[in-house]
Amino acid sequence: MIEVKEALEIVAANSNAMPTQKIKVQKARGYVVAETIYSPISMPPFRQSAMDGYAFTHSIRHQYDIVGISQAGDHSNIKLKQNEAIRIFTGAYVPDDADTVVMQEHVMANTDSILIAQMPEKNTNVRAKGEQIGKGDVVFEPNTLLTPAAIGFLACLGITEIEVYKKPKVSILVTGNELVEPGKKLKKGKIFESNSIMLQAALETIGIEKTKVYRVKDNLKATKKALKSILKKNHIVLISGGISVGDYDFVKEALLKNGVEELFYKINQKPGKPMFFGSKKETLVFALPGNPASSLTNFYIYVLPAVKNKMGFSEIHKPKVVRKLNSEIKNDTEKTLFLKAKYDETNVTILDGQSSAMLNSFAIANGLVIVEQDVENIKEGQLVTILPID
Repeated sequence: MIEVKEALEIVAANSNAMPTQKIKVQKARGYVVAETIYSPISMPPFRQSAMDGYAFTHSIRHQYDIVGISQAGDHSNIKLKQNEAIRIFTGAYVPDDADTVVMQEHVMANTDSILIAQMPEKNTNVRAKGEQIGKGDVVFEPNTLLTPAAIGFLACLGITEIEVYKKPKVSILVTGNELVEPGKKLKKGKIFESNSIMLQAALETIGIEKTKVYRVKDNLKATKKALKSILKKNHIVLISGGISVGDYDFVKEALLKNGVEELFYKINQKPGKPMFFGSKKETLVFALPGNPASSLTNFYIYVLPAVKNKMGFSEIHKPKVVRKLNSEIKNDTEKTLFLKAKYDETNVTILDGQSSAMLNSFAIANGLVIVEQDVENIKEGQLVTILPID
């Protein structure tokens, strides 16, 4: 059995980034950039109006003759004199001789001229060329996650293809004779299986959207056979249950018989002590506890950083937060505790229902309070460290 810190270090050291690939920008949401991206153009590529109104050369006068119009998409070659203005619309090209745009709400206009009732300052409502980014400037550094806004920004620069890290293929193997798929009849002695659905949902939050689920009965031959196939097809394998020391826990033996190298087994923590982490060539294996809260706890602590490392993230651990504790915590286990909690801008409350089998408190938690193994007591009002979860 190893300590939490050592387990985290082993996971990080063994979860290297995936190879890279070229991908179309419109299909890149949730991928991580693998190259430095430079802008091929300035944005905006010309001086633009930020308002519907009138463009003119700023002066002390308030009355101007209207000599033309500039709509979005036009390129006007109009030369403006000191007493002249043009009608202009948002996003339209601002003539070289104009330096200011007055909002249409601030003028009195007729067919031929305008009278500015509220004079703006010089250069108001004109977006400078390259205001967002200049040609040749860095758009994104490597290891940047591509969000919808990031994809929109790339598209507006005319970039159609980029280099990203491939996403790892992840599969989940569910063990347990007592488990029934939701929607099927629940017989006596059976429970609905939720871990695979829960883990799939957790993976989706970081962009792993296609996760295959396999199920196997609690016997060594079937478990070994299922794992032999799954290990060949995936970069990360998550196993739910069957990793403790009961008479029907065959996962560890089946993994070893399939040539998986054990990197650690059992962690000095609560919940989530019985977890196996290993590898076979480039495939990582996390055999998670069957109890739902333990399984999800270990996902956030160990699996999530490994997946993010594989995906190319530079920061694989969520930034922790510190809050005042609303109640006392006692730790007589000599283990690191991860306690389901709810925190706000100031305080954190430890939730009821800390059992490793209970998801009801996890369902409303937004963080895990971390109590180090050598800390026996934390008093109400003291600061504690929290791992945010979502």
